[in-house]
Amino acid sequence: MTGHGPGTKPGTKLPAPPPGWIIDADVVVVGSGVAGLTAALRCAAAGSRTVVVTKARLDDGSTRWAQGGIAAALGEGDTPEQHLDDTLVAGAGLCDEMAVRTLVTEGPDAVRRLIASGAQFDVSRTGGIALTREGGHHRSRIAHAGGDATGAEISRALVQAVRTHAPAAPAPAAPDATGAPATGLPQGSIRTVENALVLDLLTSPDDGRTTGVTLHVMGEGQHDGVGAVHAPAVVLATGGMGQVFSATTNPAVSTGDGVALALRAGAEVSDLEFVQFHPTVLYLGREAEGQQPLISEAVRGEGAYLVDADGERFMLGRHELAELAPRDIVAKGIMRRMRERGAEHMYLDARHFGAEMWEHRFPTILAACRAHGIDPVTEPIPVAPAAHYASGGVRTDLRGRTTVPGLYACGEAACTGVHGANRLASNSLLEGLVFAERIAQDIAQGIAQDSTHGDAHEPTLPATESAAAPALTTPLLPASARTAIQRIMTEGAGVLRSGTSLTRAAAQLAALSADTEHKPAEPGVDTWETANLHLVARVLVAAALRRTETRGCHWREDHPERDDAVWRRHLTVSLRPDARSSTLDTLDVRTTDATAFPPVEPSRGGPATEASTNASPSNAPSTHDPPTNPAPPGSQAAATEENP
Repeated sequence: MTGHGPGTKPGTKLPAPPPGWIIDADVVVVGSGVAGLTAALRCAAAGSRTVVVTKARLDDGSTRWAQGGIAAALGEGDTPEQHLDDTLVAGAGLCDEMAVRTLVTEGPDAVRRLIASGAQFDVSRTGGIALTREGGHHRSRIAHAGGDATGAEISRALVQAVRTHAPAAPAPAAPDATGAPATGLPQGSIRTVENALVLDLLTSPDDGRTTGVTLHVMGEGQHDGVGAVHAPAVVLATGGMGQVFSATTNPAVSTGDGVALALRAGAEVSDLEFVQFHPTVLYLGREAEGQQPLISEAVRGEGAYLVDADGERFMLGRHELAELAPRDIVAKGIMRRMRERGAEHMYLDARHFGAEMWEHRFPTILAACRAHGIDPVTEPIPVAPAAHYASGGVRTDLRGRTTVPGLYACGEAACTGVHGANRLASNSLLEGLVFAERIAQDIAQGIAQDSTHGDAHEPTLPATESAAAPALTTPLLPASARTAIQRIMTEGAGVLRSGTSLTRAAAQLAALSADTEHKPAEPGVDTWETANLHLVARVLVAAALRRTETRGCHWREDHPERDDAVWRRHLTVSLRPDARSSTLDTLDVRTTDATAFPPVEPSRGGPATEASTNASPSNAPSTHDPPTNPAPPGSQAAATEENP
């Protein structure tokens, strides 16, 4: 398998001015959640000159919003094998067992290293880590901090550690080949660039290897406008894409930037149809948009009940774990009861907790509810499912390597194979932690090998800036199209999907593209973000339309049953130019021939390892079957999204 999908021409990019300033580094990490900051800290500890690029402030990512906690087999009687079993069940037959085994066996020590770096978890009366239980877990294995502020505490500890690695003053470096002023960094330091939107990957015109990223700093900090960070290793840790829907638990920065960048660079993404809708999000009315308050799974873990308007517990009898069933099952249970009763929401009843428990165990949730006029101490909480987590993302191996040499991904932006068709509660923070450490180790080994063999990769002009290989430039949608995309996705690709709704959504998204071909919008943060949302929306819809079954958090009303014979396999998607247009691209949608992923091209030269060695054969030549036709068992099929 080559580094790019069949027929893919890498180098599609967003229209933007050329970089006006440059930073030279060994590693650039895009994102400042648990995955990004852990990768940066481990890379710096290995002596790498590291740059962290983040869209807002260092502590403004999705990690700080994580309420429940981090799952690991830390308790007495618990084992990694039991954690593995719960994860595989939640993943509905699509987890990569080797990836899950890596997560659960390396997870406990990774959490201990997180504690050693300064994170303070809640402790029990005996002085050990206090562990609780959440949906899908048969053991109490969720470590939490501040009651329901685990993400905020992890973010605090990691941000503080990163700031201690900041260089005293940037070191001057020689100007870039373009003449733009360049800045160097001392070994083992971490430089942060905040309020910066990453734009595109830079690659070498000679071998397609990663050479850095372009970015736009949004009016604050030392640099302003479009610049570049030159580095032979890029780590995407940009978080999710929840803002593609009208209602989500994700912060405003979650616009799928990393997944969109990777697609434009020629990387493959996988499993994007599996968007987890958190079952218990505070219902604020049908007109509510943007980030919605999450009512953590931990509330149900402590004994809260899901009830309808009559007070009936409707999850009893639907699953052995009732309210603590995996999230996809609870979300479907809520949606079914809403349909049966013609209701817009259900209720989460935790009045039996009492005021003291609410104030000490869930102070953040209590405050959020009261801010919206609801007091969970005295009344049930109105809840409904909302977009929460992308189980898919940029396809990687067990070292975080993507199909583009030198490009890595971890956290929610990645698809490691851990989550399968549905993420187990509180596995996300652990996945970010474990695979970020593995990425840092791989980068350090690669740098050492390059140094030994005199094979250092100096930053060069990327193919996207080379006259010999002009790039396909993505036409920009107006910023106002963002609301239209969210409406299209909510109506056509939300919790309930069908062939009809997805076909309509695909046509509406394509129509937005067609409108831009002759009247593109001007480059800017709003239009770049809208372009990213539009691209990930297209991929999600194409994959959801292709998968004609119900599995995990993908629910097809017209195909309500799980179909292991045909669909216990993955969909991979890459971009390629549209032969009918000089500006538009199209999606190459492919079906793997087994549950295991095809090999991922190693980021550096040498033999394939781990995920590459036990995976199924690479993709067969592309065909042009209609997107809704499933691949027959044991075959490798492909389809292309057609632009009307």
